Amino acid sequence: MPFNSVQFLVFFPVVCAFYALLTAKARSTRPAQLLLLAASLYFYACWKAAYLVLILASVTITWLSGLGMEKFPGRKKLVLALSLVLNLAILFFFKYYNWLAATASLPLLSIALPVGISFYTFQAIGYSVDVYRGTLRAERDFITYALFVTFFPQLVAGPIERAENLLPQLRLRSSFDYKRITDGLKLMAWGLFLKVVIADRMAVYVNSVYRSVDDSYGTALLLATICFAVQVYADFAGYSDIAIGASQVLGFRLMKNFDHPYFSASVPEFWRRWHISLGSWFRDYLYYPVGFASWNKKLCAPFCGKSRKKLSKTTGMVALACVWLATGLWHGAAWHFVAWGALHGFFILMSISTEKARSALREKLGLEKDGHVIRPWHCIQILITFAMVNAGYVFFRARGIGQAFRIFRKFLAIPSELAAAEQALYTTGDPGHMLSVLMISRKVTGVGLDFMLVNLLLCLVLFLSSFIARHRDGREIVGELPPVIRWTLYLALMFGTLVFRSLLETEFLYFQF
Repeated sequence: MPFNSVQFLVFFPVVCAFYALLTAKARSTRPAQLLLLAASLYFYACWKAAYLVLILASVTITWLSGLGMEKFPGRKKLVLALSLVLNLAILFFFKYYNWLAATASLPLLSIALPVGISFYTFQAIGYSVDVYRGTLRAERDFITYALFVTFFPQLVAGPIERAENLLPQLRLRSSFDYKRITDGLKLMAWGLFLKVVIADRMAVYVNSVYRSVDDSYGTALLLATICFAVQVYADFAGYSDIAIGASQVLGFRLMKNFDHPYFSASVPEFWRRWHISLGSWFRDYLYYPVGFASWNKKLCAPFCGKSRKKLSKTTGMVALACVWLATGLWHGAAWHFVAWGALHGFFILMSISTEKARSALREKLGLEKDGHVIRPWHCIQILITFAMVNAGYVFFRARGIGQAFRIFRKFLAIPSELAAAEQALYTTGDPGHMLSVLMISRKVTGVGLDFMLVNLLLCLVLFLSSFIARHRDGREIVGELPPVIRWTLYLALMFGTLVFRSLLETEFLYFQF
């Protein structure tokens, strides 16, 4: 059940109404838990009811493994290993079997990727590892644990929650709080605006250009790649905002998943701000374990907890390589996703290994004083980082590695294309002809100059809103505005969302992961 559907527009208020009634009238939290669990299972079943078996299997396996690790401490390694193998086997079969089969010339199977399988599998695995480490007590109550894994706002695309944060909240009785509810609704409205108005509109141009890579000029491909950067952010951050807002309306606090990543001055900083729940998951459950295993030389040492010993340069590089290989594969069973992960891993390794030398050079050139980069150079670093991230997006959006390299070759022809466009404008005086040379005209891409100007305006709205709210919650800033201005913004947000939703409707990008 997508958040941008009429079905969800009916489903969510009904769930909220019954949940408020149960929390107010019932003597225990059990009725409300059962309601949310039933609503979550129905929410997931709206895609394909048969796949409820998979998510319930993951819930049952990890719940029993948690109890087993505490009941049989001498066999906890074996119990954890069984839990990991069974969960990962389900994930690998549905997500990677056909890819590996095609590579090894094995028979292909007609299987669809279950929505959100990567997200709920990682959340369940994180719980198992935490119980193994002893940082979390195993949850005795099956209903509470099942709700933790299946909680519908974050079920299919995150944030990937930690048991230590969400499980305790599920045991508490929620009370009515006007500000909490209205703040949650505002965040949901903003997330829906990001998805419906910005992401879906960017997708029209991106899809039209990337469908015809061989017939498109480098200028159009570069513009489409930048539009894809806006699309993927607005799409995924929009989903996260709706999930966090919906949870807040119900009385639950989910972790922040995005922190204005395109204002990052380096690729490592970008990944501290982008998809925070996934990045922290890989850090705690893969990076530290691999590093600790390399240092300790024991098979099960990775799950003893974070290594507080500083990793050697070689060990850190091995751990980072594993993390970025896994990150690429997590995003999709294809070599171009592996290449995307490898490229970001390379950027991060180069950034870390050259930081001291670059800092010394900045100080020598007067670009850095007392450890702080001067503002003009900081802005340049942000632009360079954005360019590097967009280079990765070429691999991410392309249909294969070969197509990605063809796109990069077309980028090299951009100077000559711009020169030809300038000559066309000088000769004919017709901007439309110049756009035709650059292959962004309606005839070539299906969209015209008017469409692209609206896209540019939306990018400007996204940039300004992110810039203004980069240090404070945007809802607080809006709440301080005069009522007339504030309600004008609210109405414009709702009207724009309704209008654009009637014209465009696409699935959230991260449903495919």
